[in-house]
Amino acid sequence: MKRFLPFLFLTLVNLAHAQLPKVAAGSIKRIENFASHYVNARNIDVWLPEDYNDNKKYAVLYMQDGQGLYDADITWNHQSWEVDDVITKLVREHKIKDVIVVGIWNGQSLRHSEYFPQKPFENLTTIEKDTINAQLQRASRSKGAFQPISDNYLKFLVTELKPFIDKNYSTYTDKANTFIAGSSMGALISMYAICEYPNIFGGAACLSTHWPGSFTVDNNPVPNAFLNYMRDNLPNPKHHKIYFDYGDQTLDALYPPLQHNVDIVMKNKGYSKKNWMTQFFPGDNHSELSWNKRLDIPIVFLLSK
Repeated sequence: MKRFLPFLFLTLVNLAHAQLPKVAAGSIKRIENFASHYVNARNIDVWLPEDYNDNKKYAVLYMQDGQGLYDADITWNHQSWEVDDVITKLVREHKIKDVIVVGIWNGQSLRHSEYFPQKPFENLTTIEKDTINAQLQRASRSKGAFQPISDNYLKFLVTELKPFIDKNYSTYTDKANTFIAGSSMGALISMYAICEYPNIFGGAACLSTHWPGSFTVDNNPVPNAFLNYMRDNLPNPKHHKIYFDYGDQTLDALYPPLQHNVDIVMKNKGYSKKNWMTQFFPGDNHSELSWNKRLDIPIVFLLSK
C-alpha cells in the first residue's frame, strides 16, 4: 500500500484542529463546517489574491481536496499544490485573468464515494459492480457495498456552494469565468462536473485522472464505462475547455494507455487544440509536488486573457 499513500491526500485531517494555511501572497478566508443538504459539512478555504477588491469582478476556480492546496507545512505528507504561488506569478505576468480559488475540503472517509462519477457506475452490470466493490475493499477504500454519491456532491457544489461564493465575493457568475479542477479522483469528479453541469462550468483541469476508479486495470470495467459516459455527455467544445495530464510513476503508471483511449474520444467529439489539451510528463509521480510543478499549464490554458 505504500505506493498509494499520495493518493490518500488529507483524509486523516481532523476538522476540529485544522490550522489556517499560510500563503505567500493574498489571503485565506475559511468557511468552517459549511453545511449542506446533500453532503457532510466541510471546511472551505477561499484564496483571495493580494489585490482583491470588491470594486472589480473575479473568475472563480473551484478545486477539490482543499486541504492540500496552499501550505505544505500543515499537510499530512508535507506537500501541497502551492496554488497561491502559481496563480500570483501568472497574474503578475499578465498571463491570466483575475481569479479567486475555492478550495473544497474532501469528505475524508467518503472521498472516494463523493468523487467517483455516479452515472457511469450505475450503468455497470451487477457483476461488474461486485467486481469493483471487491477491488475497492482490497484497497481499503470501501467497507461495505460501494455506492458513489457524486451526484449529491455536485448538487452541493452547484446549488449551495456556488451561490454562497457568488453572494459573498465579487465574482463573475457565468460559465465563461467558472472553472473546476482536481487531481486523481478529484480529476474524475471535475470531468464529471463539466459534463453534468455544462451551463455552470466553462472549463475543467483534470491532473493525473484516476481512470481505473479502483486500483487495478485487470478485470476492470470502469475505464470503458467512463469512455461510454464521455461519448454521450461531453459538453459542446465550442464553449468549454478541458485539460488532462498524467505521469508514469507510482499510481500514474496505470494511466498512459487509459488516457490514450480518452484522447480518442475527445478527438471524435470535436475537441481540438483550441479547447482541449492532454499533456504527458515522463518521470512524474502521483503527488502534490508533481501537480504543483505543472499547475501553471492548465491554469493558463483555462484562464488566459
